[in-house]
Amino acid sequence: RMMRDSKITQIYEGTNEIQKLVISGAILR
Repeated sequence: RMMRDSKITQIYEGTNEIQKLVISGAILR
């Protein structure tokens, strides 16, 4: 159970990073 939760957290953090990259890219553009 903890393994699955940590995996979900990893995916969530990964999407957050991607969103930051996309937002910063849009601002720089």
